[in-house]
Amino acid sequence: MIALHVRLGLTAVVLATAFSGAAQVADSASPKTADAVAAAVPVTSPAVQMLAGFRDSDVKFDVDMLMDLLRDRNHEGWVLAAYPDPKTGQPLIGAGVSIDLPAREHPQPDTSNPNQFIEAASADLWQAAGLEPQRLGQILDDFHGKLTSWGDMREFRRHMVELPPQITDHEATQLLRIAIVQSILNAKAYCRSFDQLTASQQMAVSQLVFQIGFNLRQFTQFLELVNSDSIAAPIGKKVAASDVEYWKDVQKSLIQSQWARLYRLRAISVIAMLDPRYSQNPRMAERRVGAVLRPAVVRRRHGRSGAGTQLASSSKSLGKHGGKKTAHSRKRKA
Repeated sequence: MIALHVRLGLTAVVLATAFSGAAQVADSASPKTADAVAAAVPVTSPAVQMLAGFRDSDVKFDVDMLMDLLRDRNHEGWVLAAYPDPKTGQPLIGAGVSIDLPAREHPQPDTSNPNQFIEAASADLWQAAGLEPQRLGQILDDFHGKLTSWGDMREFRRHMVELPPQITDHEATQLLRIAIVQSILNAKAYCRSFDQLTASQQMAVSQLVFQIGFNLRQFTQFLELVNSDSIAAPIGKKVAASDVEYWKDVQKSLIQSQWARLYRLRAISVIAMLDPRYSQNPRMAERRVGAVLRPAVVRRRHGRSGAGTQLASSSKSLGKHGGKKTAHSRKRKA
């Protein structure tokens, strides 16, 4: 069984420090000075305030374990300078954390799920991680300057090994933790029975949100299955959360997706975690998925190639932010 402990979300520490510091200054200042101090303190968005409420007991898995997994080169990799996503060109940093996403509205369509979605802007998450807002602007300006200088995304990626660090290991770790916390909270909003899942299943859904982000809402078949009343029902009345055949159907809904075929290695890891038997033998669970998950079909047309796959339950493409994620998620192999 995966360890049942998670470190307290870094956002709580960062925000508490900022607020207490501002309060101490305001208490000792004149009314005019207090107003000036209040104006100088960055406004914290409701989404970031929600992130600050994350607690150890909210999940069954170890967040540090997920962080280590995402840093692996077979998943997102670890690059300390802004670089383009290989599929979309979107600027990423660290373990594939998006740094240019705007805040977005994401209403909760499930009236049975009290959890709300958090789609904060990348700038808010950057600030919540304790990083200076001005630096983000400089990093993005540098990214776009290099992209213009090198002409295209592919040429940019050829120079990735030459990029000087723009953030430290510690800062990249802070940013990754914030992005993971957001993914966990959104996983709860996507899956009303999140608390009834096993530790590995919770990690799988959280990682899925991290990688696919906002576009997970297009995976209608998967969402219908994980929100089935049978998951939360008492054992003996309906299908239990540990039912192997039931979870094979859930896995199949992802195996048939464009995301799984385009990002095969990381998809195998995520989909295998949904298997109720995962904790008994992780390698075997991954082998079972790998045996049926094939790479994207490549068709040659006039010297060009293209992936002949579709989303499991939608004719829409993944779109600009479909493969990852974001400070919203999402994340790519560097």
